[in-house]
Amino acid sequence: MKKIGFIGLGNMGGPMASNLLKAQHEVAVYDIVPSLVESISEQGGIACKSAAEVLCGADLVISMLPASQHVESLYLGAEGIMPLIDTSSMVIDCSTISPASSNKVSAAAQARGIAMLDAPVSGGVGGAVAGSLTFIVGGTEADLEKVRPILEIMGNSIFHAGAAGAGQVAKICNNMLLSVLMTGTAEALQLGVNNGLDAKVLSEIMRKSSGGNWALEVYNPYPGVMDNVPA
Repeated sequence: MKKIGFIGLGNMGGPMASNLLKAQHEVAVYDIVPSLVESISEQGGIACKSAAEVLCGADLVISMLPASQHVESLYLGAEGIMPLIDTSSMVIDCSTISPASSNKVSAAAQARGIAMLDAPVSGGVGGAVAGSLTFIVGGTEADLEKVRPILEIMGNSIFHAGAAGAGQVAKICNNMLLSVLMTGTAEALQLGVNNGLDAKVLSEIMRKSSGGNWALEVYNPYPGVMDNVPA
């Protein structure tokens, strides 16, 4: 069992931390929203009042934050935690951020002799809850192998994309392709509906034909075709 510090308990981070607890790891957690910390604490997590407190005794520090500015502020800001991280600890940032920001934080970690991986994820909230995320990892392969068992608790596909920052570049490429698929799927469905077709029937036709794609399978963009999808 490792002691893990987890920072960022939103729609993605919360379920990820929960899965680590289910695997019997000791998890110290922090989020700027107290109710999110309380929720994980009720599941057995150690509630912390600051990001710095999360670091105490942590073998591994994981962050999952909304955007580049949040990650830079967490690690490098006026009250940033980078100077406080023990050099024996490893850091994984699972946020989807710009490669430039990721490289900036990684360089600061390297300067202190701290092993750090960028590991953005794909799979959405459903994948976070189910523990079936895809991790796209940048950093050394040796460091990835050290934490692979931890990542496997939260995901079932783990790829080494390359050196530091490569995980973010690969995630951007994936998101670019997804945006093309989502836009094309939405346009095709609207064309069909405009010409008298039923969106659900057309979705099934395309799903089983050469136009089949992830959007049709998991995240249909047309309103009313799938439940619990923000179409």
